[in-house]
Amino acid sequence: MSRRWYRNAAVYSVDVGLFQDSNGDGVGDFQGMITRLDYLDRLGITALWLNPIHPSPRRDGGYDITDHYGVDPRLGSLGDFAQLLDEADERGLRVILDLVVNHTSDEDPWFQEARSDPGSRYRDWYVWSEDEPRDAADGQVFPGVENGIWTYDDVAGAWYRHRFYSFEPDLDTTNPAVRTSQNRFAIYHRIVTAKRAETRERNAARFVEMLERGETPYPQKASPDPAP
Repeated sequence: MSRRWYRNAAVYSVDVGLFQDSNGDGVGDFQGMITRLDYLDRLGITALWLNPIHPSPRRDGGYDITDHYGVDPRLGSLGDFAQLLDEADERGLRVILDLVVNHTSDEDPWFQEARSDPGSRYRDWYVWSEDEPRDAADGQVFPGVENGIWTYDDVAGAWYRHRFYSFEPDLDTTNPAVRTSQNRFAIYHRIVTAKRAETRERNAARFVEMLERGETPYPQKASPDPAP
């Protein structure tokens, strides 16, 4: 099948947790999705685009991820997810996973270690500045919701960058270690899903830096004011 199958696809974007509850706990789940596949198939849907399904505090619809390798237990188990893929595949439905590579939750163990230990291997997985950056009020994705793209962290004693919410610190995607990690969890999901699911990052791809380390356009520290 063409790698550009999506051009003619009828894609249904869905937040699993808000779709169909199978066990009465008030949260949609994988088993609930399975019970609705025939209905979606009859509608002419050819692909399901799932909002992030990973563990998350859910302050931003699941885009504030705390574990890229797990599934949100509210939605079911990894086995339930595998069953959803099997059932979708039997009906010729593609499944697209929404992987978030631009940032993590501030509750992610990576960030918690980074902020509490300057010598941590995760410290430079994020973007820090000891001084308030000159662009602190620039480039907000949500003007009026956030005051800027940098927030001071008392534990770290430094400012960290976030293009989205302050509880979603940006990963430094110019860091080779971060890029390697992103590649690993993308490959992991390809293995776990036995290539029955596509992976896409739709909401923040344009904010992922493709430059090499040291070439980031975002200043790490405030520059001295120019001479009058």
